[in-house]
Amino acid sequence: MKQRTLARAVSIKGIGLHTGNPVHLTFKPAAANHGLVFKRMDLNGQPEIKPRIELVGDLVRNTTVQEGHAKVHLVEHVLSALHGCGIDNILIEMDSSEPPIMDGSARPFVNMILEGEPVEQDKDRIYYELDAPVSVMKGNRSIIALPYDGLKITCTSTDDRGYHTQHLSITIDPETYISQLAAARTFTIYEDIEELLKLGKIRGGSLDAAIVIKGGNILSKEPLRFKDEFVRHKILDIVGDIVLLGVPLKAHIVATCPGHQLNAEITRALFDRRQESAKGGAKKKSAAEPKSMVLSHETSLDIRRVLETLPHRYPFLMIDRITEFKGEDELTAIKNVTINEPYFQGHFPGNPVMPGVLQLECMAQAAGVLMLRRGSVEGKTSLFMSADKVKFRKPVRPGDRLVVSAKLTKTRGNKLASAEVVCTVDGVVVSSAELMFAIVDEADVT
Repeated sequence: MKQRTLARAVSIKGIGLHTGNPVHLTFKPAAANHGLVFKRMDLNGQPEIKPRIELVGDLVRNTTVQEGHAKVHLVEHVLSALHGCGIDNILIEMDSSEPPIMDGSARPFVNMILEGEPVEQDKDRIYYELDAPVSVMKGNRSIIALPYDGLKITCTSTDDRGYHTQHLSITIDPETYISQLAAARTFTIYEDIEELLKLGKIRGGSLDAAIVIKGGNILSKEPLRFKDEFVRHKILDIVGDIVLLGVPLKAHIVATCPGHQLNAEITRALFDRRQESAKGGAKKKSAAEPKSMVLSHETSLDIRRVLETLPHRYPFLMIDRITEFKGEDELTAIKNVTINEPYFQGHFPGNPVMPGVLQLECMAQAAGVLMLRRGSVEGKTSLFMSADKVKFRKPVRPGDRLVVSAKLTKTRGNKLASAEVVCTVDGVVVSSAELMFAIVDEADVT
């Protein structure tokens, strides 16, 4: 099956459920392998966030992702609509920290997608096909994922007081999602509203955007859209939350009383299982087949994969994440600079500035990952050799998010490489260099 995006940009306006702030949201077409990416237009540098499980923060009545100073709250309805409609590549521009809640369902976002006209792209969609059962449990709540050729969700939902117990099993595809799930609205228990307000939540809430359950009664501006609307919305949330896995999933998910916390836990467990399977698959390769420390299908690396790829450790690991690979020869990485960095004690007291030599090391580590992605490098590591045209333009201070863009410019077999690397903070260039490094046996590094 081919990847899909939209033929044209589409926009919508509303207010956020939890923040109560007005927001303008736009879906923009994106190239194959771009993925689903949020872009905060209201923040300095207009940072982008790829929603991934390692970026999950607040899970109280929503799913929040955060990278550096940039957050996006309540991502699940937007991601559910895009995933449910089979959209792989979209830039989601927002001028606030939360998508509009609209009527509390995913239907307004589905209508945007249909207006934008889904179109196929020239790249195949890559799935994660679960190969063994995975489960998480918390009290009387549980989610089990089972191998299955497709995406199927079986869910039993009940409110905390047992008034409205509902059950549904459904196979997820665009046609079914649009007709059977998208219109299901979010809901809450009346007795929980006061506590949620104390927590700073639902400041934009109303009966226009949610259903309220009070005892055995339903409070709503309109009749229920489905007799089992609550369980359908729970499934809608699961569809959105598992997008944080990073690739479309093939599995049968069986959920009892799910919520965002449990959804995140099963997604994390699936992510870990996928990593284990990838390692196992690499071990089974024939000796004649080239092995790479960075797998060819990986589009990004979280901190765990960075640690598996680079030999550096505290306090000299200068890469927190590889956010994107662009083909074989380019990548983007990040280093979150915090006041906890040990060098700030002496560089300089009262005026902390990241040393230029450490920015240079950050560039070298990022460029080294690119070389380790090529050819047969089992048991190898990258060794920084020289730097040319090094420039430091602006100081880097605690709280800055250093974005490192590296591009290989020349390679000599699998032994030597040159790279151009640029570091930016909030879109402004702070340093740059042309680097040369070598691939050597790990045993030779002392």
